[in-house]
Amino acid sequence: MIVALYIAAGVVMGVGSLILAWRYRDVRKFLAGAFFVSSGVLFYLWLADVPVPLLGTGFVETPRISAGRAVVHFVLFLLCLYSGFLRKPAA
Repeated sequence: MIVALYIAAGVVMGVGSLILAWRYRDVRKFLAGAFFVSSGVLFYLWLADVPVPLLGTGFVETPRISAGRAVVHFVLFLLCLYSGFLRKPAA
């Protein structure tokens, strides 16, 4: 049951973030910072070889998963950085 709640919350938050980011440039600026910080934390967890347990479940996120997520978050940071700060706003 907890895993289903995690998945549902992730989908709702992800779709909401995408809708807001598509419409508002300031949201993309915020997401750039958030993705930068999360990619740094995930990269650190991979370097320190720290497994992270998922609250309320028996699952453990391995350092290898943290490394993959760090790469994905860094790519998302670059996309949000470009679209939020570097690209000229449409008239």
